[in-house]
Amino acid sequence: MRLDKFLQVSRLVRRRALANSLCHAGRVVLNGRPALPAADVRPGDVIAIEVGARRIRARVRALPTSRQAGEESVEVLEDQALE
Repeated sequence: MRLDKFLQVSRLVRRRALANSLCHAGRVVLNGRPALPAADVRPGDVIAIEVGARRIRARVRALPTSRQAGEESVEVLEDQALE
């Protein structure tokens, strides 16, 4: 699944356009490397995102098939401690 689409359906960002902007600005890191919106996301990958003052780091547990409800999105991601 594309990174920008994953960020949207997993509810890490509200819009896919915002996910694209963050990727192009270098604020999304996939497995330790800056990622483009078309990067392939797989279970086990680690995603780090900087949105303003907010920093998120999560491990992908599964790929969602559609936009998740609030409680269900937790099943997709596993929070990681920030370094």
